[in-house]
Amino acid sequence: MSYSYSQAVEASLERVGELGVDPTAHVYKRLFAANPQMEALFWRDESGAIKGEMLARVFAAILDFVGERRYADHLIGTELVNHEGFDVPREVFATFFAVVRDTLRELLGADWSAGTEAAWAGMLADIDRFVVQAARPKAVA
Repeated sequence: MSYSYSQAVEASLERVGELGVDPTAHVYKRLFAANPQMEALFWRDESGAIKGEMLARVFAAILDFVGERRYADHLIGTELVNHEGFDVPREVFATFFAVVRDTLRELLGADWSAGTEAAWAGMLADIDRFVVQAARPKAVA
C-alpha cells in the first residue's frame, strides 16, 4: 500500500543519503537541545553507535510506515513502551519523528519543498495517531 506522502518522504531520505552526510549527530544535537535531560540516557554511547543504530531503525520504520506497513505501526507501539523503561517520557518519544523531519529539512535546505513539508506533516499526523493509540490503556475483556 502506498500513502499520498510516501514518494516525497522516501525522496527526502534518499536525498539526505546522496549528500553523504551522516544525519545522526545532527538529529541528536537537535533532540538534546529541546530535551537536555535525554542526553544523560546515552552515557554508554561513547562512539555514537547506539544513536546511529537507533536512527537507522527509525529510517527503516519510516520507510515501512509510508510503504506497506508490515511492521512499523507495531514497532512504534512497542518502542513507546520500551523507551518508557529507559525513562523516556511518552511526549519526548512522540516528538522524535518531528526532530528527524526538522533535521532533514535543515540539511536539505533549498531541496526541501512545500510538497516535502506537506508529506512529512501528513506522515507525522498518522504516526501521532499510532502513538496516541498505543498509549491508551487496553480494555480488559
